[in-house]
Amino acid sequence: MVKFKKLDKNAVMPTYGTPYSAGADLYACMENTVTIEPGQTVLMHTGIAMELPEGYVGLNFARSGLATKRGLAPANKVGVIDSDYRGEIMVALHNHGCENQTVEPGERISQLLIMPVVQAEFEETDELSDTVRGDGGFGSTGRK
Repeated sequence: MVKFKKLDKNAVMPTYGTPYSAGADLYACMENTVTIEPGQTVLMHTGIAMELPEGYVGLNFARSGLATKRGLAPANKVGVIDSDYRGEIMVALHNHGCENQTVEPGERISQLLIMPVVQAEFEETDELSDTVRGDGGFGSTGRK
């Protein structure tokens, strides 16, 4: 169970589109339509705050239809919401397209996945174990 709080009377509770949806849709919460110009990023309000359980993280992703059909996706690609954050969930919506796009009040603007998270313990060392890949970076595994 994830508790959420409406910070605005017009806020919409996150919802799952189908019984098997991984992400819960987040909704734009504003009084008027917002126009996002090509290349512009607008910080969109959702009007909600959440209490994510300890040991979990909220990952805010693009809605596939909004991104592919209208070019609107989170500017930071994946927003990270820590379990100790209690402020308003915001979406930095970026227009990757070539035309102005409008967002209506109450429109679904992103999807939130809530997942377990493991915090690693870091230990400094002078040596790392060998692997076949080694220190090969970007593109080092070859092409098809």
